[in-house]
Amino acid sequence: MADTRTERDSMGEVQVPGSAYYGAQTQRAVGNFPISGQGIPPEVIKALGHIKAAAAVVNHDKGVLDDEQFRAISQAAAEVVDGAHDEHFVIDVFQTGSGTSSNMNANEVVSNRAIEILGGELGTKDPVHPNDHVNAGQSSNDVFPTAVHVAAYVACVDDLLPGLERLRESLAAKADEFAEVVKPGRTHLMDATPVTLGQELSGHARQVELGAERVRAALERVAELPLGGTAVGTGLNTPEGMTEAVISALRERTGIRQLREAENHFEAQGARDALVELSGACKVVAVSLTKVANDLRWMGSGPRTGLGELQLPEVQPGSSIMPGKVNPVIPESVTQVAAQVIGNDAAVTVGGLSGNFELNVYIPLIARNVLESVRLLARSADNFAVRCVDGLRADAQRCRDLVENDLAIVTALVPAIGYDRAAELSKRALDEDRPLRQVVKESGVLSDDEVDRVLDVKRMTEGGVL
Repeated sequence: MADTRTERDSMGEVQVPGSAYYGAQTQRAVGNFPISGQGIPPEVIKALGHIKAAAAVVNHDKGVLDDEQFRAISQAAAEVVDGAHDEHFVIDVFQTGSGTSSNMNANEVVSNRAIEILGGELGTKDPVHPNDHVNAGQSSNDVFPTAVHVAAYVACVDDLLPGLERLRESLAAKADEFAEVVKPGRTHLMDATPVTLGQELSGHARQVELGAERVRAALERVAELPLGGTAVGTGLNTPEGMTEAVISALRERTGIRQLREAENHFEAQGARDALVELSGACKVVAVSLTKVANDLRWMGSGPRTGLGELQLPEVQPGSSIMPGKVNPVIPESVTQVAAQVIGNDAAVTVGGLSGNFELNVYIPLIARNVLESVRLLARSADNFAVRCVDGLRADAQRCRDLVENDLAIVTALVPAIGYDRAAELSKRALDEDRPLRQVVKESGVLSDDEVDRVLDVKRMTEGGVL
């Protein structure tokens, strides 16, 4: 095969690599966007393949495609779904804001591969035309955002939600395991009344659980698809019944029963609010994971000069100069992922607010960032569970020693002796560097037995007046 072939589009002739399945419009876009070296996410390519395959079914039923065209397009689109032609999706993600370039990339790949299947010559657009046949009844303006919605939904269901559930289960299991380990509470990074280690971890588990609920809530809107609006939301050139038929086929192909046509196509194409909402949910998850990761590495700080309440799994040496040092590298990776997700959300926010009239033109950027955030959070949550949380060990004696030294346990005395007297005893214990229990007993404000009863740190974790 020749090194290049000559193709034509509405702007004239273009030289295309001879073996490429893409064509003239894709080649122009390759030259126009030498930006990042990153292509559109593979999840979006797969979703485009699903859409082209589903549309082919309807177009065959409508008589737009004959049997041979339908067979070849269906096979080519299925190969795109399987990732067989990913190397032919060559356009940078920072491209035309509607994703038109990538939609045409898909149309050309499916068209040329279908031509090859039927024994034709690449680039001839015969007997399968990228626009008239592969893109029939469609527009980039409804197809590309639909592909992004489908890709994001699948990624959340297949990867993010299972990853969050794995982490929630791990945290909940440790909360049960450490239910009787009493330790100092801390507010403002200062000593506060006691909690159990299990109570702290149960709060972490609930954060992760609520994060998953937020993602699921956002998916309710992501499941609304712009497909059927074509150029501006009016549905021009879409045959009657095509939209519901294609979406029905997408439900079957992806297994996502929730997919449905947008209630208002002008909203669905003029704005990308559902993806902004999903990105925001991912940001909240990132914030939650940062809290969890930071709490664990604070409690695991040491081994001798830190808090030392937890022992984190030792997974690798921590220093090139300090022998024997081990660092909390898994929580550190979690917080770095969170920072990236928060940054991604800022870009998605700008993209979302930058729509004009009948189209948002930041869709590739939004797709890239939302899908990266989903992917990073999914992998990070699972890795956090497997390589850190599952292996946590509590130093119960260290926790007990710390809580006995916690001046805030004086709070339990307030109902019996009043706030001012309790504050006086707490300050005396601090000034004299002595245990609070000893100072209170010496004061004679209560009998020794009553002091021990009220200063029962485990009972403090259960609330109420002691």
